[in-house]
Amino acid sequence: MLKKLRTVVYHTTDLAAAKEWYIQATGIQPYFDEPFYVGFDINGCELGLDPDMTGVVPGNQSTVYWAVDNAEEAVVKLTGLGASLIQPRTNVGGSIFVASVADPFGNTIGLIEGA
Repeated sequence: MLKKLRTVVYHTTDLAAAKEWYIQATGIQPYFDEPFYVGFDINGCELGLDPDMTGVVPGNQSTVYWAVDNAEEAVVKLTGLGASLIQPRTNVGGSIFVASVADPFGNTIGLIEGA
């Protein structure tokens, strides 16, 4: 079911400063730059910066997204194995959907479909 790592999202309270830092750190300009999200393409992998701090404790919290064919089916399978739903399948633009669950050990597993 899991095919590859696709996206890493870092939360930040200062999106502008984080964007500039990652431009400097990677030497890459963002391909997506909006007030709600900044995305970098790092050799085919997404590095995302998210200013939404709802439920986030600052410091070393990120969500890694696994590419899947169907996020809803993945959620059903993982919750059936004891994971807890964090975010149901949600459209985040065009044909891209994300969802996330917490494994039984408290780790967040992000799922991304259509990317």
